Amino acid sequence: MSTVLPLAEPVRRARADLAPIAADGERLATRLRHQVGRAIADFGMIEDGDKVMVCLSGGKDSYTLLDILLQLQKKAPVKFELVAVNLDQKQPDFPEHVLPAYLESIGVAYKILEQDTYSVVTRVVPEGKTMCSLCSRLRRGALYTYAAEQGFTKIALGHHRDDLVATFFLNLFFHAKLSGMPPKLLSDDGRHVVIRPLAYVREDDIADYAAIKRFPIIPCNLCGSQENLQRKQVKRMMDAWERETPGRIETISRALGDIRPSQLSDPKLFDFLGLGKAGAAPMADAPVWLDGASAETNEAPIG
Repeated sequence: MSTVLPLAEPVRRARADLAPIAADGERLATRLRHQVGRAIADFGMIEDGDKVMVCLSGGKDSYTLLDILLQLQKKAPVKFELVAVNLDQKQPDFPEHVLPAYLESIGVAYKILEQDTYSVVTRVVPEGKTMCSLCSRLRRGALYTYAAEQGFTKIALGHHRDDLVATFFLNLFFHAKLSGMPPKLLSDDGRHVVIRPLAYVREDDIADYAAIKRFPIIPCNLCGSQENLQRKQVKRMMDAWERETPGRIETISRALGDIRPSQLSDPKLFDFLGLGKAGAAPMADAPVWLDGASAETNEAPIG
């Protein structure tokens, strides 16, 4: 049976000890507000009158996302609404009281959805196999359905810079394609705009901020014990790179925003056929080249 880790009790500190922690927290909050605000502006994530559904899982990323958006909302150049939405997937021993208590304590509008995706995942996925893909599809379906019913114009997710880089490498290594997790996207059915305001934020900064703010973290015990996931392999690789060459992940992150189609190999993105072409005659296609025959004379190959 899954076991939910107990929530940490607040540590009583002397007043003198609180000053450096508060100062560090404010500096970090300033940096996060700047990075989130820049991502929102760069990708046009939020506009006047938006009703934003902030998907709250109980993890450090979504807590930080909600917290920073609430701070920005107070001074933003546009008016927008925030509603925190959590999907209770009916995992054993899930502490159902934690999120409502926290959200009520900060005065945020919220909705707890209930759908037993846990039973579906554990029944369908063979023991030892990765559960994340099916779990994520079921969760996405439930959240998208609720967003459509309630008229949300944007769906905000807590993926950060490191998630975006890791997804790029997952697709590169395991799916042979150059694609990633965009900061803003339109769902496949065209009904939902999904935004990732933490796209410029380092995971380490989120972890530090969550610790300083003492968010009541709820661990994901459904898949947390699956150590051989492809994403965890990529994460270990990225961590090793960052230890050996600090700043490498930031460089890769910036590269994802500076694409040069003419320097890659996709003829759908760049007109390689027309590049340097001298005549008006159409270029011979692959079957002609492979057959060794001329497109005009239909000569048989020599040899």
